[in-house]
Formats: sequence, C-alpha cells, structure tokens
Amino acid sequence: MNLRLVCRLLGIIALLIGGAMIFSLPWAYPQLGYRRALEARPDEFEWGGFFGLLGSMAVCGVVGLLLLRLGRGSESAKLFRKEAMAVVGLSWTLATVLGALPFLFAGTRLGSASDPHEFGPRMTVIDAMFESQSGFSTTGATVISNLENTHVIPHCILFWRSSTHFLGGLGIIVLFVVILGQGSAGKALMRNEMPGPSKEGSEARMQHTAWAFAGVYCALNAVLVLLLMMFGMSSFDALCHSFGTMATGGFSTYNASLGHFDSPAIEYTVTLFMLLAGSNFTLLYFALVRLQPGRLFRDVEWRVYASIIGGATLVVLAVGVSGGDFINLGQGLRYGLFQVVSVITTTGFGTHDFDAWNNFGRGVLFLLMFVGGCAGSTGGGIKVIRHILFLKILRLEVELSYHPSVIRPLRLGGEPVEDQELRRSILVYFCLILTIFIFSWMIVVALEPDATWESTGGDVGHKLIDSASGVAATLNNIGPGLGTIGATRNYGHFSQLSKALFTVLMMIGRLEIFAVLVLFFPGFWRAR
Repeated sequence: MNLRLVCRLLGIIALLIGGAMIFSLPWAYPQLGYRRALEARPDEFEWGGFFGLLGSMAVCGVVGLLLLRLGRGSESAKLFRKEAMAVVGLSWTLATVLGALPFLFAGTRLGSASDPHEFGPRMTVIDAMFESQSGFSTTGATVISNLENTHVIPHCILFWRSSTHFLGGLGIIVLFVVILGQGSAGKALMRNEMPGPSKEGSEARMQHTAWAFAGVYCALNAVLVLLLMMFGMSSFDALCHSFGTMATGGFSTYNASLGHFDSPAIEYTVTLFMLLAGSNFTLLYFALVRLQPGRLFRDVEWRVYASIIGGATLVVLAVGVSGGDFINLGQGLRYGLFQVVSVITTTGFGTHDFDAWNNFGRGVLFLLMFVGGCAGSTGGGIKVIRHILFLKILRLEVELSYHPSVIRPLRLGGEPVEDQELRRSILVYFCLILTIFIFSWMIVVALEPDATWESTGGDVGHKLIDSASGVAATLNNIGPGLGTIGATRNYGHFSQLSKALFTVLMMIGRLEIFAVLVLFFPGFWRAR
C-alpha cells in the first residue's frame, strides 16, 4: 500500500471540499433569494453561519495541505487497485468529517418536532456527521426539525446542506477526475465509485465518461432550476430542490418537503427529473446530447426500470383509491406516481404522508427501497440491472438442477454475458446486502429503547418494522422510512449509537459495500 500516494490524493480532495464551501457564503446575506423563516428578521446577516463556513474552509485547507505534505514524492507513483479502493473509501470518510464542520461551527440545532419555535439542543458530532454523510451519499435522511427557523439552521448552512447533495450526486471522485484528469489513476478511482456494474474502458474513455456525466448532470440541474423558478420558487429554494432532485437526495428547505408548495406543476416536473436522474447517464448523454433517444428506449435495464415504475404506480393507485387513501384517480396519480418515483430512484422527497397509506401500499414502497435506479445513475439502491441479472442467474441455476448437462449462456438484451466475475459479484452483492441488512436491523432493535417511540407518539409495537425500514432507508440511500421515521418525521430522536450505525450504512450503500468494507480488513493495509 503506497500511503504517500493515498495521502496526496486525499489532500487534493480536502481542498476541493473546502473550495466548494465558498458558494454557500453569499447566502448568509438574507436578501439574496431570502426565504421566509421563523424568528428571524429579513435584514439579519447570518454571522454565525458565515464564520462557521469560513472556519470550516480553513480546517479543510490545513488538512489538505498537511496531507499533500505527507504525500510528497508520490507524484509519479502508479495507482493500483488497493490504493484506488483506499482513496475512494477514505475520501468519502474524509468528506463526511469535513462536511460536518459547518454544522458544528455554526452552532446548528436539532429543533423540536412538537414546537416550531423551539430551537432544541445543539448538534453533536454524531448528528453533524449523520447530516453530512446523508448529504454526500444523497440519502436525504435528516436529524433536524424546523428547517424554516434560521435560529435552528442558518440560511447559508442550509444551502451547504443541499450542496453536499450536488457534490455527492456528481461523485467526489468524478469531480476529481473532471478537474484533474489523472489518466489511469482516474480510471481506477472511478471504477470504484461509479454505482452499479460497468464495463471496462480505456483511460481516454473514462475521462470522456466523467466529462459527459458531469455535463449532463449540471445541464439538467440548470434546466430544473429555471423551471422551478418559473413555477414560483425563489432562487434559493429552486437551487436546493434541484440539487436534491438530480442527485436523488431529497433534502428540502421545508419540513413538509415539496408538499410545502402544494403545486401539481412543481410535483410533475420534479417527478420527470427524478425519473431522468435514476436513468443511466451514459444513455442520457446519447439521448439528450447526441440526439439518439433510441439507445435509451432499447436498453433492457431502462425498459424494466420504467415498467417497474408504471406497474407499482398502477398497484398503489388501484389499492389507494379503493381503500380510501386517495379521493379520486387524479389525486392518486399525482401523489402515487410521485412517491413511487421518489422511492425507487432513492430521492426521498415527499408530497403526501405515505405512512398513512394502507399496509399494502406501504409494503410496495418498502419493497421499492431494495430496487434502486439504473447503473450509472445518481440513484442508490441495489440497481435494476442487478435484479435482472440475478433473476437470469437464478433461472439458469434452477434449470441446471434438473438438466445438469445443459450449458446455456447468460444473456442480457440478447447478448451473451461471458464475464464470470460479474456473475459471481452479483450473487455476492445480494448476499452481503441481505447479511448487512439483517445484522443492522437486529442491532437497531437491540440498541433503541422503547422511549424512542414513546417520545414521538409512535407505536412501540411497530418497533421491529420501523427499525427495518430505517436500516433499509439508510442502506439503500432512500431517506424517509415508515412509522417513527415516516414522511413527516426524521431521525433526530434516535440514540447516538443508532445514528452512527445509520451513518456507516449510508456510506456503504453509496459506495456499494466493497470500498468501505475493505477498510476494516488488516490485510488490506499490508505491503504487497
């Protein structure tokens, strides 16, 4: 393990994160896209948030320069697989810590779920790291109540909170490769950060992929910002909700999420862009830039992705209307479609209290948490392509049980998949996800006292399913879950140990397990 090389690359990433905080500073001036807030005057400059950001930038600079100094002499060193995995895993850990500093230095509070005028206690280190990782991993889970109150969270810190979505959705390493290139090093780094199975490519192709991904991502963000402003959002709200949409994150500037605006135009627009964000960005590049939409519609994964959305929406709509969850078909389509797309793409925005739906509708949303978007999208979750391949592998294995002499190739879209390592990794991934889910679920059930539910008026009898939904929502980067962490609640009432576990689960889900787990293996750090 070349630790000098790892330190040098981490130093550059620390400087990039500190530099990104600059864009949050102007929002300390309230007249700049000012949002209505409780207990705050329109002319009150947010000194606490402003100096909190400046202090955080200073720490990022010191850490970055120190790491660069430790990495001197490694400029010409080659980045191998182990170093690439270490940089990816450690860069996201470093981002979690550095991204938490603005919350701590600005004195951000938790607020109160029962009283909008209550400031609540200050964030602990675990709270701040939870919020930071939730932003970077584009999970959108939060521990903060009363987002409208600037004494709880300053205006500029709220913008930084949404900015972590923008950075995490694009990808810290993708940003690194776009800005600095890095040749074969960039290829090795991106291979460990890009979500979902992917094919190998040349160094030049990986550089082109990074630029294409970043270009489409930024362009769609810009278009969405303009549309949201056209539909009545302030510039501040439009930027924050655009970051949350295209990153499939879900952080909002209001407790009621997008439901605060009660606008069908905004909801259907965000639904469309969430659907795009959950699609493979390489295919979006060909569809939107090269004007070859046929490549998108011919893609097996995208067709299954769209079919799941359509089928789940019809089921939720039919059961919801017949069960009285929706007044009529129009309301059912508006709320049902939005929530299905929000969950499958792992965005987590809310326009309606889906936790009040009937059990079948809630069960459909819970299952969608384990689907996710397409490979190469900003969505989290297991990914549609893995489900397709897993079912095909399962079918072949069942056939082999009664026809052991038959040799039938695994096919995807009519083309044979010869990569045996891919087949093995699909099976291993499903096993790991299931194992991590079960163990984490039992840990939360054991850690959390009944008072966690009693303090929020929740039902202690639902502790088992609520804990399962919390683990599923963080591991798959969804955000809101069921029951005590439903659409109108948050994670603020959980114990510090549970929040720490959820923080780790969010990073595991975003980096798809291996880049995080290897950090805990002593053999990984030994010399070759």
